[in-house]
Amino acid sequence: MRNLAFALLLLPAIGMAADLEVGLTIKDHRFVPAELKVPAGKKVKLVVNNLDSTPEEFESHQLNREKVIAGNAKATIYIGPLSPGKYAFWGEFHEKTARGVIVAE
Repeated sequence: MRNLAFALLLLPAIGMAADLEVGLTIKDHRFVPAELKVPAGKKVKLVVNNLDSTPEEFESHQLNREKVIAGNAKATIYIGPLSPGKYAFWGEFHEKTARGVIVAE
């Protein structure tokens, strides 16, 4: 009976699990890679690793996401499922250099 109760508690977490985990790095106030390809129609767990000592913000109006990543820290951002297309993102603190695009195909 305890196992059943435990399993039922895990169901919401399982339901939120992403189909795929992809990594994105912030280094020298730039997103690497600047173009990130993901499968269309899949939920994606985006793990952003900020290697800079200063914070940066991952922002995208198209993805409806905004998250500050502290310097020398990681953050997780869930996106999708996405329709095929290109979705721009940028870093609000270094907008001229921290730019990228997610391509869903």
